[in-house]
Amino acid sequence: MTDWTDLGREMWSYLTGRGAAVNYSFVDMTVEVPRDIGPDAPRATWKLNGTLRVTTSDDVSAGSDEFRKS
Repeated sequence: MTDWTDLGREMWSYLTGRGAAVNYSFVDMTVEVPRDIGPDAPRATWKLNGTLRVTTSDDVSAGSDEFRKS
């Protein structure tokens, strides 16, 4: 593994088709997303307070993605 994209790719490969679900819980988390490049770029502020559920699926296996269209 050389970087974060490799880690993500490996995780996706491992989880897909195994009925996987990953749940993240956030309590008063704030993320500032820059609109442009640079330290003074205007930012959108996203506030997260709850659960984000990440599910996996692919063309072969539905996994735990209940919203996947067959």
